[in-house]
Amino acid sequence: VNIRIFKHAIQGIEGKFDKKDDTGEISHFQALPSALSATVGLGNIAGVAIAISLGGPGAVFWMWVTAFFGMSMKFSSCTLAQMYRRVGDDGRVQGGPMIYLEEGIKEVYPKLAWLGKFFAIMFASFMIMAAFGAGNMFQANQTASIVTMLFFDGNDKLYIQLGLGLIMSFLAGIVLIGGIKRIGEITSKIVPAMCVFYCSVCLIIILMNVSSIGAMLASIFSNAFAPSAVFGGFVGVLVQGMRRAAFSNEAGLGSAAIAHAAAKTEEPVREGIVAMIGPFIDTIVICTMTALTILITQSHLDTGGLEGVQITARAFGQLGPAVPIVLCLAVFVFAYSTIISWGYYAERCVEYLFGEKSIVTFRFVYVFVIIIAPVLSLGAILDFADILLLTLAFPNIIGSALIASKVKPLLDDYVRRLKNGEMTPER
Repeated sequence: VNIRIFKHAIQGIEGKFDKKDDTGEISHFQALPSALSATVGLGNIAGVAIAISLGGPGAVFWMWVTAFFGMSMKFSSCTLAQMYRRVGDDGRVQGGPMIYLEEGIKEVYPKLAWLGKFFAIMFASFMIMAAFGAGNMFQANQTASIVTMLFFDGNDKLYIQLGLGLIMSFLAGIVLIGGIKRIGEITSKIVPAMCVFYCSVCLIIILMNVSSIGAMLASIFSNAFAPSAVFGGFVGVLVQGMRRAAFSNEAGLGSAAIAHAAAKTEEPVREGIVAMIGPFIDTIVICTMTALTILITQSHLDTGGLEGVQITARAFGQLGPAVPIVLCLAVFVFAYSTIISWGYYAERCVEYLFGEKSIVTFRFVYVFVIIIAPVLSLGAILDFADILLLTLAFPNIIGSALIASKVKPLLDDYVRRLKNGEMTPER
């Protein structure tokens, strides 16, 4: 599906099939940046640097492979989210794996209804914890890291880090109160612009070193399978690439399905098709730009104690001492949008488990964690986030496989109607 209907997916993003009267809270276009704002974060900037420094250039190849198949996984989960979403009397939408795992498994395998409920509760619980690790602490920690590196000469005194955390916490809290509509409005403006801006800077650095591109690409493919590659040989390179790709584009985790469930449409497949472009933009485009920039400047070699986003800042420094400040701006915007989107994801899971009244308490805890995140160790945060993302994927992938039979007939019918001209763009 990620190849066959790629062109149609772009049309969906452009809004050519949007209908104002369809059920939902946000448009197809707003749903994609809302989900992308959670994936296009420091996983694309710091995560890529971590993958290359630990797994070598070959890790990039496995990030591409994971993203390619991840597009199909994202299609499936977001189609299911639309199929089984719940719409309240006030128009608010609740959807995502915690809903489709419970209702889908009960529908396909009535005797396994208990398993669907178990998977739903497991997913919602891990989603809340993963939001604190991957969506909150990692983003705030790495943002503070590059700010202290560039503006405070690496001074990591407690009051500086807590001050930066307090600023990010305040800004995130303002938007979270507005819910998915506010998030959709903001991310639909800042995420596309910042993606273009960031990739443009990376492209300038790459073109300045155009003579090295061939050798650099060769190193990616040769190191992907080399038994002598960094950090444990072939298996180590593969694991690093897949781990960082999963952290970056979240394909298979089911988190983005929560945002895409809120899209205005009566065609679940159409939203799944729009959603599958997420891993393509996130990993195959943006992560690749970061990887090529790091590799072509050899910033991953002899890091001198630098880690994560600081390695990428070093690469950007090739254009001049002021350019890392540009990266700092991109880091802040990416991290900020990721924090608020993961906060929304976790809110929906809190509501599913404990009811709507619990959301306010969750918001206070969530924004408080942003304050203390800059003080914590990157290694500890990364390990915590990786474990939680793995546990998050477990119920979603197994549960989705059990109800995958619900998606294929819908897709076949959608493609048939599309080819027969039964669906025409709105004029």
